[in-house]
Amino acid sequence: MTVFLVLIIFIGWLFGFIYNSPEILYFAVFLAVSMNFFAYWYSDKVALAMSGAKPASRETHLELFRIIENLSITAGLPMPRVYVMHDGQINAFATGRDPKHAAIAVTEGALAKLDKTELEGVLAHELSHIGNRDILISSVVVVLAGLIAILADWFLRAGLGGNLGGRDNDNKQGGAVILLVAIAVAVLAPLIATIIRLAVSRKREFLADASGALLTRYPEGLAGALEKIAQDQTPMHRAHSGTAHLFISNPFKGKQESGWFTRLFLTHPPTEERIRILRRMQF
Repeated sequence: MTVFLVLIIFIGWLFGFIYNSPEILYFAVFLAVSMNFFAYWYSDKVALAMSGAKPASRETHLELFRIIENLSITAGLPMPRVYVMHDGQINAFATGRDPKHAAIAVTEGALAKLDKTELEGVLAHELSHIGNRDILISSVVVVLAGLIAILADWFLRAGLGGNLGGRDNDNKQGGAVILLVAIAVAVLAPLIATIIRLAVSRKREFLADASGALLTRYPEGLAGALEKIAQDQTPMHRAHSGTAHLFISNPFKGKQESGWFTRLFLTHPPTEERIRILRRMQF
């Protein structure tokens, strides 16, 4: 959150310098602080809304509630809010700022295609994210990374449109330098935001796998679910790059190439590696 705060203020300072307007910097400081506040308190609602998740009822999803209740008691966690996504892909995610304000969302595909032990493994994984306190930073990144991308895109459009150059309107060389700066910021800012998002994602997935397996005492349940997830090529209709790191598996099917450069930007560790580690566990 501190890095995002500094990055947004830097972009505001750069705007203010180019336009010779300190008010832009003041606005950037206000925007950075207010967005950090908003991200802390409301990031879970943003993530749920972007994913199209709707509150589940005990009457229609009794088995789902029972599994989550039993796992919550075992883990010593409060019962999270339960949501269902009307999507055929097998997937799920957890969100919220702390265990008392947590939520778990599951796709209808997961409820239909997984057996009880596999579904239990997936839900234990998500509860482990809550217990390990992963959900706050993962949810906050959804809001802050999106803000960085919007600012950078605006900067690039302004530069290409010739709207930047308050200090050098009559100086072609100065205008060219400003355009290069605009392009650099537009490219690097979202890249930095992406790196931060990925850095907090992949290692936490391994930890949640291990914690979830420890919770159920049956690693094969999650391993079997991951196998079905890997084989499931159903597209997710409400998939967003900003929320992809929240899910138990990348919702963008068919876009997980194994090249070394591509692997640097994956939101999740390779499914085969996760399954292999789970099947080596013994309790």
